[in-house]
Amino acid sequence: MSKPYFDKKDFQLHLGDSLQLIKELPYSFDMVFADPPYFLSNNGLTIQSGKIVSVNKGEWDTLQDKSIDEFNHLWLKEVKEKMSNNATIWISGTMHNIFSIYKVLLDLNFKILNCIVWEKTNPPPNFTTKVFTHSTEIIIWARKDAKFSHTYNYKLMKKLNEGKQMKDVWKLPAIAPWEKKFGKHPTQKPLSILSRIILASTNEDNIILDPFTGSSTTGIAANLLNRKFVGIDLSEDYLKISIKRFSEIQDSKIATEFKGKIKDLTTLTNKIL
Repeated sequence: MSKPYFDKKDFQLHLGDSLQLIKELPYSFDMVFADPPYFLSNNGLTIQSGKIVSVNKGEWDTLQDKSIDEFNHLWLKEVKEKMSNNATIWISGTMHNIFSIYKVLLDLNFKILNCIVWEKTNPPPNFTTKVFTHSTEIIIWARKDAKFSHTYNYKLMKKLNEGKQMKDVWKLPAIAPWEKKFGKHPTQKPLSILSRIILASTNEDNIILDPFTGSSTTGIAANLLNRKFVGIDLSEDYLKISIKRFSEIQDSKIATEFKGKIKDLTTLTNKIL
């Protein structure tokens, strides 16, 4: 196994290609969250913070010598090999890649559990006026195989949803300014999403993998919730942001402040503990 780029207090980062590094990891993971490239870097335009900007995110978001189906098959096959029998995987995407991912999951004999619709309460406007505003992302939840059981903390999710069964449409905000203090990854997910995912499908001390970790929102949520985390990314710049974010929440006052800003964690503190 290659030496981790960073390894401290159950928060481990690896710099490099997931397709190669996953094979070397000596772990069996209890949960995986993946936000793979959407391959949207096509020189188009979008709006961020009221300004028209390029949709290009970086070389990692462009298809090179593989088709999107081939790419998704390769990384999902490697991830599945490292999942425990009862593990689940959550994969975020949009119409640009989610149908490919769904097909590949079935090809690899995963059991699809849910397709969560994340409805952003504050999406960027659509400036073309030719299509509906893009305000949702899909998060597929699947387990390793139909023959294995999986963790779902049903009672906890019900408590977090005012005593009612939690639905597969989650109305949660996009990333807030306080979450990008040290810099922003172009596809960074909010802590509210990852906290709910981790609470729903893991228990304390479980090991979580993010093969496209970016600035490690998955790892920050895992650390706040007393889970172990392993993240992989091609970009050293984003791993440096990850380390700064991790170091910040080692201050107990800041960690408590963060939990107070995350809807489910606030509810968890007020209603359950």
